[in-house]
This record gives sequence, structure tokens and C-alpha cells, in this order.
Amino acid sequence: MNTPPQPTFGAASPGRPAETIVGLSTPVPTDLLIGGKWVSGSDGERFDVTDPADGSTLCTVAAATASDTTAAIEAAHGALPELAAMPPRQRAEILRTAFEVMTQRIDDIALLMVRENGKALPDARAEATYAAEFFRWYSEEAVRIDGNYTTAPAGANKILVTRQPVGVALLITPWNFPAAMATRKWGPAIAAGCPTILKPAAETPLTALLIAEILVEAGLPEGAINVLPTKNASTISETALADVRVRKLSFTGSTEVGRGLLKLAADNVVNTSMELGGNAPFLVFADADLDAAVEGAMLAKLRNGGEACTAANRFYVEESVADAFAEKLAVTMGAMRMGRGDDDGVKLGPLVNEATVDKVDRLVKDAVAGGARALIGGQRPDGEGFFYPATVLVDVPDDADCLTEEIFGPVAPIATFRSEDEAVRKANDTPFGLVAYLYTRDLGRGLRVSERLESGMVGINRGVISDPAAPFGGVKQSGVGREGAHDGLLEFLETKYIAFAP
Repeated sequence: MNTPPQPTFGAASPGRPAETIVGLSTPVPTDLLIGGKWVSGSDGERFDVTDPADGSTLCTVAAATASDTTAAIEAAHGALPELAAMPPRQRAEILRTAFEVMTQRIDDIALLMVRENGKALPDARAEATYAAEFFRWYSEEAVRIDGNYTTAPAGANKILVTRQPVGVALLITPWNFPAAMATRKWGPAIAAGCPTILKPAAETPLTALLIAEILVEAGLPEGAINVLPTKNASTISETALADVRVRKLSFTGSTEVGRGLLKLAADNVVNTSMELGGNAPFLVFADADLDAAVEGAMLAKLRNGGEACTAANRFYVEESVADAFAEKLAVTMGAMRMGRGDDDGVKLGPLVNEATVDKVDRLVKDAVAGGARALIGGQRPDGEGFFYPATVLVDVPDDADCLTEEIFGPVAPIATFRSEDEAVRKANDTPFGLVAYLYTRDLGRGLRVSERLESGMVGINRGVISDPAAPFGGVKQSGVGREGAHDGLLEFLETKYIAFAP
């Protein structure tokens, strides 16, 4: 068996443009990665990457074009035979090496996310650790691609079922979890033997480029991984999905954008996995441990400052305990220090950009205009950076926009219910169905309500449900397919049935 070359991580590749980011131990690549080489792009254009804490420019990154996309497809398609034929154990060892190096470089990866995304350092460290786990998990899954061999019921022939890589995969990731959303796609794709073209979000391309460098140096063949940063996302997606050599699309982002990509994918009947928007309900029943419910709410709502598709978006609390829960939550959220993500003691960093702050501010003002009250927060601060304070709203009317739109910020709107049926009805009153949370001491109720909730994932007395070993995904307009677990590997494999005479 061939073994991956010993990596020399952090050593700049010859001729590789890189940027020194304050606090990082090594420079970060800032060019496109195509065919195993760092290139400036076909037209030499670059775009700024901004620090959300003060609006300053961190660096510039090469901007990919349609021509660059075609070059990446050519490279990926050329790498397909080698990667698909590579022994599963060898693919596993590459992923395992990448996991080990990511673990060694957690501080660098976390600080880079603080710089380009704005998240608080504890959140960034947690994400970097979680992201690395996808490489470890899929290093173990790579050797577990199964098949089947049976006799046809009539006895006339044998049935052989095998699984093969689906082919070149286009991966599109969002800005809110720039490390984890990339590794959650790269891990199973590499394990399955699929070359990839990753388009990271324009707000946060640096994290993807750094992890891509780790994968290249871990031993991936040239062309097996390509990265195309750009501010013109449609150029990349339209070019790639019009090319018959691209056979897989894995997208994480808004439902609106996802709908458009599904339409593009339909022309060539491209295999798709879509992790789309959410509107997660957080149900608190009267018998719940309120202290535990508040602790869970902090995780479900404030992880990444609320900028998560899994974030609790709507709090429905049984009427008899609503005031007590709201007061406890307001005290706990109000104690969070807001500031630059890597400052000591900061738990709430800036939002990613001005547009996100504008949206959060609009949703809060709409709720207050409709009769809601802010127990804490609710006012956009003055000064530089894209900040919004932790906010708890009570007496939120049922028609408030914050109960129907993803907030993507540190705002907890609280409404009430009187019965289990009403709680389920309100929770399901949305076109989305990614995740739901509920708190109760009654296990029977917890399971009963979970089965009635129209959601791909449910957390019972838990504020965090994500796990590389668990299938992640939603129902209704929250997505198609699953990531993580063995299910995530199957998303990058085609099933082939072979009939033959005994």
C-alpha cells in the first residue's frame, strides 16, 4: 500500500502567495487552488476579506472566474480515476493525517475564523475541533463502503450490489461555519473517492484555503481538491452545473439560493445534497428544569452568536413558567461580554457584515412595534464593527417577522403556549424543518412530541445536537439528504446492481 508523503505543514509552497494574519504561526494561502497548484486566476482579479470587528481589510484573495471553474473541473475529472481506484485505507490515512494536523493547528484555525468571521474565540475553538472530527470520522468510514451479494429469489441469477464514487463534486459552503461546513463535505467526498471543487463563501475564504493546504500536504493527488473563492458565486455554480462532468452538488446555505441551484442541477440531473435554512422552535414545558432549559437555550441560541441554521429561532414556553424562564434567560444572556472575538472574556463577537446587523435590527424593531418588550438589549450600538447585543424579547405576537424568518443573530423571541397540542402546532407552523429543541422531565412526552415535530433532528433536553457520527439534515424546505454519519458517505456514492448467472 502506498503511504501519504510526510507533510511539512505551514511551509509556504514555492511561489504560493500567502498573507500573514496577526497571531497565526504561518502565512495563509490567498490564491485559487486548481490541479494541485496555487494560481492567481485567469484575469488576476482579487477581492477584499474584511474583519467584522472593525470593518478593516485583512487581505485580498484571488477571484475565480468561469474559465477558472472549467480548469478546476478539468483537473478534478482528470483526478477521478486515481482517487476512485485508490485503496480505501490509503484515502483513510490521508484523512487521518489531515485530522491530526488540524488538531495540532487548532489555535491557528480558530484565530483565523475570529479574524474573518468575527465569532468569539471559544466558539471558534469549538468549531475547529468539531471540524477536524469529520476527517477522523470519515477516515474510519472510508474502509466501510459496503455492498451485497445474494441469490435472486427465483434462483436464476446472483445479485451483486456495489457502490462507486458518484464523480466530480461541486461543494458550496456558507460563511457562518467556514471550517466545519468544508470538512463535513470534504470528509465523505474524499472517503468515497470523489474529487471536489469547493466554492467557499466570499466573507470567509481563508479558513477553507488553509484547510485545503493541509489536505494537499496530507497526500491527496493533484486535482482531487480544488478551491475557488469568488464574490460572483453564480458564475461558479452556473458554469460547473452546466458541465456534464460535474455529477454531484453539495450545498449549505439559504433555502432561496438552494432553490435556484436545484433548478440549475435539474438540467443535467445532477445528484444533490442540500442543507438549507431553518426556523428552529425551542419548546419549554412547565415541568422542565428551568435552569437546564436556560443552559440549553444559551447553547442553542448563542452558539456562533446566533449565526447558525441550527440556532433556536422561536422560543415557545408554557404560559405558567414563561415569566420565570424569560427572566433567567435575560440574566444569563445579559452577562455575556460583547467585543472583538479574541479579547479576553468575550463570549459574543460581531456579526459577519453590515447586512446581517441590518436584518437583526429590522426584526427586533418589527417585534417591538407589534407589542413585544425587550428585557435586555434591543438597541443597535454605536461605533465601529458589526455588533448587536444579546436580546430577549417577551410578549412577541404570533405574526412577528422574527417568528417566521431566520434571525441569524443573538435575539431570543419568547411566545407562550397552553397545551401540548398548541406547542406542536406552533412549532410546525413553518415551511422549514431542520431542528427542534424541547425541554421536559417527562420522557414519554419528550418522545411523543419529538415524533410529532416536523423536523429532521430533535434535541430532548439538549441544546447542541450536531455530531459527526449522527445524520444531519432537515425536512420540508430545510433540505434534501443528510451529512455526517454513514449517511453522509452514501451521499457521494452511487449504487450499482450487477446480475450474473451462477
